[in-house]
Amino acid sequence: MTPTILFVDDEPDLEALILQKFRRQIRDGLVNIIFARDGLDALESLERHPHVDLVVADINMPRMDGLSLLQKLQEAEDKKSTIIVSAYGDMSNIRTAMNRGAFDFLTKPIDFVDLETTIQKTIRHIEMLREVRRRQMEAERAHASLSRYFSPEIAKRLAADVEGNGMEVQWRNVATIFTDISGFTSLVESAAPETLGELLNEYVGGMTEIVFEHEGTVAKIIGDAIQVLFNAPGDQPDYATRAVACVHDLDAWAEDFCARWKARGVSFGTTRIGAHAGPALVGNFGGNRFFDYTAYGDSINIAARLEAANKHLGTRICVSASIAAGAENFQGRPVGELLLRGRSEALRAFEPLPPARYEEPATAQYSEAFAKMEAGDATAMPAFAALIGMHADDPLAGFHLKRLLNGAKGIRMQLE
Repeated sequence: MTPTILFVDDEPDLEALILQKFRRQIRDGLVNIIFARDGLDALESLERHPHVDLVVADINMPRMDGLSLLQKLQEAEDKKSTIIVSAYGDMSNIRTAMNRGAFDFLTKPIDFVDLETTIQKTIRHIEMLREVRRRQMEAERAHASLSRYFSPEIAKRLAADVEGNGMEVQWRNVATIFTDISGFTSLVESAAPETLGELLNEYVGGMTEIVFEHEGTVAKIIGDAIQVLFNAPGDQPDYATRAVACVHDLDAWAEDFCARWKARGVSFGTTRIGAHAGPALVGNFGGNRFFDYTAYGDSINIAARLEAANKHLGTRICVSASIAAGAENFQGRPVGELLLRGRSEALRAFEPLPPARYEEPATAQYSEAFAKMEAGDATAMPAFAALIGMHADDPLAGFHLKRLLNGAKGIRMQLE
């Protein structure tokens, strides 16, 4: 970009001298030069030419002197770099000019070699500031974009990463969470648009905030469904532990959200959550024009299938054995060996439980009944029946009792 310099001086001969001195640079398109006779004329010229990069102004001028012009320039939002020119003995005014923000000064009579050197130095400074502003704007835009996916701290770190490290596609071990809302399609068809908009914005916003509190990454939001990653893009050695803590908080928040909207007369479905840990291809798959940080692979599909399995099991949360084994002090109960859609091998699954529920006697009763079912013990059926008799609100125990009554053997089950 060719720099433009505004010379402000009331001496009539100065314009011809400047044009003569810089004729070669002007001819080669290396610099643009315009002139003004005093401070007021300069301000009017700047309105017509806002792209001016540098102002060279004399101090002693009629109507508005150089010091007053300098003050106006410094008060403007787009502060122009200014070189002040004055008599050699006028050091008091020169000092005032420097205190008011002048970048440099020259004395009269002007030494044109000194003038050219000072202008070049000032233009280099302007270009440096311009580059700093450009990078700052890019970082702000990047941070705004990344904040949709990452927690504030991770977004800040990634926005400052000019090399883009961490965004490249790579294989990583990740924990993946999928959430979905039961009956959401029916709600879309029946709710008023303004109600649906408020409801969905509050729901997605609240769920996302919880993910960010655990420093998770929101990989996708499709309608009411949310996909979350841990251990990507940065390293999180405790990613399975984070995932378990996150699903508990998501579940609690979603249940409270459901109750609040029910009180307003809106029937909001149950949020079902699935989680699995394993290798996945992770990175920005958006190409050069779009940003789409997401993950692909069998482990991602398993997490989605586990979310869907809740519908059959009667649970709200279902996680794989890799999550249960990787999480510190995991508390939960076994679900069984699930044959998920599209898979030939069974996957052991668990229902994570909050501490208070894990400590309840019913959890120990369930574990005893499940162990009998796993061992093929015929007393498993009455054990589950007794549990249901005391705790009728245990859908998972009811699911297993129904299976046993229908002649199921063992803990392996086919889920569509």
